[in-house]
Amino acid sequence: MYENGDTRHQHHTQADYFEGAQVEENEGGEESGGGEEGEEEGEYDEEDDLHGDDEDHESVVSAYSEDQSDSEEDVDGVVREEMDSFCRHFKGIDRRFRLISKIGEGTFSSVYKAEDLLYDRYENDWDLDASDDGRDRSPPPSKRRKFTETQRRRPKYVAIKKIYVTSSPQRIMNELELLHELRGCRDVVPLITAFRHLDQVVAILPYFKHVDFRTYFRALSFDDMRLYFKSLFNALSHVHRCKIIHRDIKPTNFLYDYARRRGVLVDFGLAEREGTDWSHCPCQLSGLSKSHNSLMQATTLSTGYIKNDNRPSRRANRAGTRGFRAPEVLFKCTSQTTKIDIWSAGVVLLTMLSKRFPFFNSADDVDATIEIATIFGKARMRSCALLHGAVFETNIPTIGEKGFTLEKIIMWATNRIAGGGGKEREKDELREANMSATEKVACEFLARCLELDPAKRIDADEAMEHEFLRGL
Repeated sequence: MYENGDTRHQHHTQADYFEGAQVEENEGGEESGGGEEGEEEGEYDEEDDLHGDDEDHESVVSAYSEDQSDSEEDVDGVVREEMDSFCRHFKGIDRRFRLISKIGEGTFSSVYKAEDLLYDRYENDWDLDASDDGRDRSPPPSKRRKFTETQRRRPKYVAIKKIYVTSSPQRIMNELELLHELRGCRDVVPLITAFRHLDQVVAILPYFKHVDFRTYFRALSFDDMRLYFKSLFNALSHVHRCKIIHRDIKPTNFLYDYARRRGVLVDFGLAEREGTDWSHCPCQLSGLSKSHNSLMQATTLSTGYIKNDNRPSRRANRAGTRGFRAPEVLFKCTSQTTKIDIWSAGVVLLTMLSKRFPFFNSADDVDATIEIATIFGKARMRSCALLHGAVFETNIPTIGEKGFTLEKIIMWATNRIAGGGGKEREKDELREANMSATEKVACEFLARCLELDPAKRIDADEAMEHEFLRGL
């Protein structure tokens, strides 16, 4: 990692971060910034469910416009003091960037919106907005001077991700390496550069205009949902082809520009390469083996705890955000794959279709497992647990053996069926059968994403060819 210098080439191309490009001299290292940091088990973004009428397109655009304001008057005193302290302790940062506001905070980092004061000194191949609005085209000679002056007056924004000193050096290096490797996809945030000053490390990432998920998810049409997930799965396809697991797919880590219908996947703080710390898990076998089935023949369970439990302990990566973690993560699978990201994306789709956010809101792993069992039923959860060498049992009377279809869950959530018995049940089944064709396609796609068995779950490339996303 370069200390006290910008790894970008002046007037040429962005320097290769890990291959010893020439470093510009600087008295103080600069920070790099990015999307909101992910959370590990035990931490959760408290994002309350919204109640009320769906917002129309105009209200969403209004929220979008308000979100883009960089007025320093909107920054409260505490945040302003925090940014001033940051500039004082990270020598030289204020000569390169003008901090505007704080746009995110997580377990391992804080993220600030800032103006890149030295933007014109570098050839910024990461700036997709420049290509989108035509600023990369040369103006006619007669207008070149006026064009250049106008372009220079227009501020260029970046996101500065200040990584906390409590993060391990290995964790920081891992995130920067993965971001560097994933450059080249429009739907994945690129790493511009990174700096270190003493024990502080920052990453500089593009600032991406976006709207708070809670302001628009209820108003999305099916076509809007398809465009959203086309962009998300395009990002996942790129990430997964590199054999990288993001581990923290959720709305706050997919910054979506509602006006341009484009999103960017951010925050690779929990990401890892597939196969890291793998050990044998029964789910690697095809189907349930006889040894797994033998567990089903276990004697009647007794209450209480085993006094001397000689079973070996199981250690598995459980990082992620509660409510979005796949069943195999909850069952401590030791051979987790990129399919855990697909499950998380499915939860986002379930949130949109049900118009409830967050959909799952568990306090711990046990509650999270019960929430999933409420939908899929005890029988399927038992089979899922056996795939990973675990046992699932519950005596909660409201959890049935068979569970419910996702279509029924969505119609319940949107108050289109009552959920009663007798004649009410017959009416519910009739309404469920009369779902629109588009909604049925969305539900079928959702079922492929929320498949309990990761081996049968759809992958990102297959998702791009599914009817729900095909043709966009």
